[in-house]
Amino acid sequence: MAATRAAAASAKQVTRKNFPESLRELADHMKECDYVAVAALKTGAPTGWRRALPVDTAETAYLKAKFAAESFQPLHIAVCPFRVDATSRSTVVAYPYNFHLFPRDELQVGMPSYSFSCQSSYLSSMARDGFDFNMCIYDGISYLSRVQESLARQKIVIPHLRQPSPSPSTSVADSVFTTRIKSRIQHWRKGYAEPSKTADDSLVNSLRKLILGGESYGSRPSMSVDVCSDRQVQLVLEIIGHTFDDLVPLVVPDKSGVARAVRVIFTSSAEDKNLLLMDIRKLEDEHSFKFRGFREVVDLLSSSQKPIISYNCLSDLTMIHTKFIGPLPPNMHEFMCSLRMVFSSVVDIGHLWREIGPLRKAKNIQAALSYLQRQYFVPMEIEIPQQDGTNSVTKGGEYVLKITKLFAKLSKLLNISPKCQSQSGEQCYSVEDYCNIFYPGCMAAECHDVDCTNESDTTRTMSTDCVLFLWGFSGISAKELRSRLTRLHHVFSKDFELRLLDKTCSALIFRSSDAAAGLLRDISSESPSLNDFFSEGLKAAGFDVYRKACRSGLWDSDLAEALESASSEPATSTLTGHGSSEIYWNSSLKLDLKEYLEC
Repeated sequence: MAATRAAAASAKQVTRKNFPESLRELADHMKECDYVAVAALKTGAPTGWRRALPVDTAETAYLKAKFAAESFQPLHIAVCPFRVDATSRSTVVAYPYNFHLFPRDELQVGMPSYSFSCQSSYLSSMARDGFDFNMCIYDGISYLSRVQESLARQKIVIPHLRQPSPSPSTSVADSVFTTRIKSRIQHWRKGYAEPSKTADDSLVNSLRKLILGGESYGSRPSMSVDVCSDRQVQLVLEIIGHTFDDLVPLVVPDKSGVARAVRVIFTSSAEDKNLLLMDIRKLEDEHSFKFRGFREVVDLLSSSQKPIISYNCLSDLTMIHTKFIGPLPPNMHEFMCSLRMVFSSVVDIGHLWREIGPLRKAKNIQAALSYLQRQYFVPMEIEIPQQDGTNSVTKGGEYVLKITKLFAKLSKLLNISPKCQSQSGEQCYSVEDYCNIFYPGCMAAECHDVDCTNESDTTRTMSTDCVLFLWGFSGISAKELRSRLTRLHHVFSKDFELRLLDKTCSALIFRSSDAAAGLLRDISSESPSLNDFFSEGLKAAGFDVYRKACRSGLWDSDLAEALESASSEPATSTLTGHGSSEIYWNSSLKLDLKEYLEC
């Protein structure tokens, strides 16, 4: 039995030096496991009104996650395949891997990125937690997204093997071309397949090689056959495949990727031919590794079809999409359709713990784990079999193990099984019942504990018609602002809530949409009842203006300036989406993304 260690002891550190063998190990471990936990460390996180806020709908939350994903770079991604031990449901067998990344332009094609945003406070926090930036910068694994790989392959072309395809009927031109090329190859090959026995014959063969244009591929002789079309490429491949057992053809494309020649390589024996084919395929694999890099891991996760377990999934998966798949779509609906083609099942641990009543108030993973430790007897140990290579502790590695442990505890409490089989005869649930529902956790502070039983849970669904945005004030608290508003207009004498979104803007939440609409009408018509309101420089707008500010990408401005710019633009038709007219006020912003999967 493999030696085991405590969960906090280690995770395999993966850099470009040991990436190929680590990828093979990861593939083997994923076959043995039921789930894969994923966590990422990036160069920054959204701040201010760019975070997901209680006033955000699913659509505006996605636009904010899209901005953050396109701005910041992942430096570390922890991947941890795991399974619950079949002999003990209190033991989780996990295989954590810490992949260190850096967007290095190894192919000299200007990709993946020449620049990205960093937050000094964020990087300082990573340094205090022991993150090795030297390892990341000098040995981090590079990558290209699928779209970038397609573009790069158009710029960098290499000779490659190609299997001949079935040939249609042969024309007269094809017959003439085939006869000429076959004769030329036979004469060239004869100089190497039939070595000369006399000095005169050796001179004749040397002259023949010179006349026929002999080249070399490494230590092996070769020749080039120019072609003008893909049809001629197929004809050359057929000639070699049907006539010559000791020749290997390589298709040579030009700079635009169009085949312009076929290089024919002579091998001295069947063993030599096998060695050559192995060398060519190895070179192709190495070149593909340079193109794909860490995306090999993403493709492996995708092809395994294992459920992905993560926290703050909207943030992590938009990052994974833009860095490793392709540019993010402009709206949530298209994003979810694209994501489902890569990862069919994603579980946000933040949604799962809300299935247990008191845990709905937990703000982060540590708070949820602490509450379960106090209130429930759910013993769970993480067992990490000994892995070869460099092993150490990192913040990301600890984080992904916390996700693993929390998921295992919740699965036991909720009776979730990967194959929906209950050993005790109780009702069992499939993990698919909890997939693709995300909770952006940007608002939650990373405290180590929380007394869930003492926190209020006043979550309620509100229409965006009840939401107004107020700006034009400065340097006052929410309490002072609320007190001032009650003296400015009769609508503020009614029940409403006020929350500062940043230092320049606040959200007003009315119980009735009629009250919000009435205030907007008075503002639009410059009603005399609002003279005091205008004299203090206050301005207000509805949710449509906020949505427009998010869609316009006015992220560099503070919220008041962004709303001012959006409100001054001419009205245009706006995109609509399922669930875009509701918010979950004073909650962690539940986004049920199943509403976006009807594509």
